[in-house]
Amino acid sequence: MRNGEILVEHAARKFRVYPREQRALKDLVVARHHMRGSDVWALRDVSFEVEPGSALGLVGRNGSGKTTLLRLLSGIVKPSSGRVAVGGRVGSLLELGAGFHLDLTGRENVFLNGSIHGLKRAQIREKLDEIVAFAGLEDFIDLPVRTYSSGMYMRLGFAIAAHVEADVLLLDEVFAVGDEAFQRKCFGKIFEFKQRGGTIVFVSHDASAVERLCDRAVLLKDGLVAFDGPTHAAIVEYRRLLAGEREPEERAAGLKEWGGDVARVERARLLGPGGEERMQLLAGEPFSIALDVTADLPLPPPRLVWELRDDAGILVSSDAISTGELGWDDTTRSLPLRFEADRPPFSDGRLHLRVDLTGEDGGTQYHSLDDALVFVVYPSDDARGLVRLEGSWSRADAVEARL
Repeated sequence: MRNGEILVEHAARKFRVYPREQRALKDLVVARHHMRGSDVWALRDVSFEVEPGSALGLVGRNGSGKTTLLRLLSGIVKPSSGRVAVGGRVGSLLELGAGFHLDLTGRENVFLNGSIHGLKRAQIREKLDEIVAFAGLEDFIDLPVRTYSSGMYMRLGFAIAAHVEADVLLLDEVFAVGDEAFQRKCFGKIFEFKQRGGTIVFVSHDASAVERLCDRAVLLKDGLVAFDGPTHAAIVEYRRLLAGEREPEERAAGLKEWGGDVARVERARLLGPGGEERMQLLAGEPFSIALDVTADLPLPPPRLVWELRDDAGILVSSDAISTGELGWDDTTRSLPLRFEADRPPFSDGRLHLRVDLTGEDGGTQYHSLDDALVFVVYPSDDARGLVRLEGSWSRADAVEARL
């Protein structure tokens, strides 16, 4: 088998699940007749091939079998039936801090994880400084990893996986933790690995990340392959699975968009006072938000719901309006909308716009888009804080004299 090649033939995996966990030997002896387990199939008859140097995305709802499939590819578990074969060395980051020993230092865990990936001690020593620098943990590498934050865990785990000189790299929600700068660094390293001819299997709920990295994707549904083809088409099918839900649980793992098969917000733009497209504003500078709402079929006027939140997720402003008030009728297929803010109160911070397109009564969810826009407001003077409070200072005794 060629290095970097992946072959999955009719693979299936089942797990034995019991009503409650058996915690003691007494449970096994006394309650063994009452603890009848049931078989749960995580994967059924999954087949696909990946050529060396390709990047394959795996998408699907929680519980669809994505992580189980990655575990089969990594060799952590074996298929119950079928065949899974991977050519060459495999590097993987399947869980946050997987393989870390909490009482060992970051440096000791680099050697431990490197040996798990098949590297010799001399090879790890050669790469140690590069791994530590990539993770940005120079000041913390000799501290026990139990003192690390979740972001530090992720940075160290990814740095090790990205430097093992693997032929195949398996990544599971690798961007769910970490700031924007770290995510850009990770993407750069992954693209570098891809350009060298490495094979990538990438699991993520962030559709934009999958589309940037992968030219092909497999959609899993209930352990079966529901779609295998171009990434964009797979993402469209995935969003259809989520249509109708207001708050799918996958949002916590990076899901930004779902629905959109009947009606959608096609495009969102932030415009400056001159109508030019912007990504940042000065405090108090007028702006407008332009949205294009489209529908594929005749549709009663949908309702547009929007929220503006800060980086901490705190709600700054929200509102809702019926597109019927803005000119939508039963023949409308596309409607450009614009929100004008002539005297915005924002002073300093990053703002995130979420939009939802629903039925008039709110019961039908057509399209949801987190981070439809993300823009930064820079202070124009010494004022700080998200909101600029309009007012003026004066002498208190002068005010009292006027009263």
